[in-house]
Amino acid sequence: MDRLTATVRPYAWGSTTAIPELLGVPPTGEPQAELWLGAHPGAPSRVTRAGAERALDEVIAAGPERELGAATVERFGPRLPFLLKLLAAARPLSLQVHPDNAQARAGFEREERAGVPLAAPHRTYKDPHHKPELLCALTPFEGLCGFRAPGRTAELLAALEVDSLKPYADLLHAHPEDAALREVLTAVLSADREEMASTVAEAAAACERLGGAHAPYAALAHHYPGDPGVVAAMLLNHVRLQPGEALYLGAGVPHAYLQGLGVEIMANSDNVLRCGLTPKHIDVPELLRIVRFEATDPAVLRPEATAGGEEIYETPVEEFRLSRYVRPEGAAPADLTAAVPQILLTTAGAPEVGGLPLAPGQALFVPAGEVVELRGGGTLFRAAVAG
Repeated sequence: MDRLTATVRPYAWGSTTAIPELLGVPPTGEPQAELWLGAHPGAPSRVTRAGAERALDEVIAAGPERELGAATVERFGPRLPFLLKLLAAARPLSLQVHPDNAQARAGFEREERAGVPLAAPHRTYKDPHHKPELLCALTPFEGLCGFRAPGRTAELLAALEVDSLKPYADLLHAHPEDAALREVLTAVLSADREEMASTVAEAAAACERLGGAHAPYAALAHHYPGDPGVVAAMLLNHVRLQPGEALYLGAGVPHAYLQGLGVEIMANSDNVLRCGLTPKHIDVPELLRIVRFEATDPAVLRPEATAGGEEIYETPVEEFRLSRYVRPEGAAPADLTAAVPQILLTTAGAPEVGGLPLAPGQALFVPAGEVVELRGGGTLFRAAVAG
């Protein structure tokens, strides 16, 4: 097994303090948004083999069956199919959705045939893979997830008493659920930008005045003044997670993280279609094709405990499985040996894995089949390919 040296991503929305506090190091004063643990080619973790530091994706490419196991290579090819992160949001991320596997494959092939460079700002599909994800809160965490029932959203908009929002409230009342959501999102994203900026300003002032269920949208407008995504966000459920609770985000579900620290795991992909709250490219026709226009109550996941002390976050994903161990000092050893590759991340205490102590924020890559035992107290997250 290998200790991972992780890459910090300094996105502007990141907290300057949350990740340093977890790691027990002084803050740099710069945003530290994400700590990437895995073999994503954009920012692979590094390991030391034979006295030399190497990128984990290069190590895997040099011996995929040795590192990943034959079954994982057969299912997903010679690549680690998941990426684990620490995510620390101090301000909202972009409102976005992810495609399913068939949509990602078709979109990637279409842009390849068209000769759109991978680094082009208007490129939508960076690879042929889907990107389901799971976010487990380490601190109180806020986000937006899935469409609220149209009638409830119509009431929320009507309470603002903003004339330019009244047609959207009428649409939400007048049509079947999926058609209403599609029509309103299409209208919001297609509206004249100057007119929408004025609407957002009026709506933000009303949200600030009303508070309560409207308060999160006032905060969005503060960070993204005039952005149509503020109105689009009003169509979504606002969710608060307590530490240990999680959200699963499947294909086509619009979402945004607002603030908090969490452990995030996802299929190893870069495919994101943005709806707003961003200066980046928004492909409105493709976005409207990918979004699932259905109202849902966001299912907050809580882990299911096993007899061995492992607490599992159940999801319908093949690429990853996330679980955790919350152990008191003196707990019996736990066998973590698996036929699939794993990344083990400590978030509290100092448990020992294979005799190696792990402080908060430290992680190990465990190749498939390697014998590994967990001892000592603390909280350890276990990311692996789903069996």
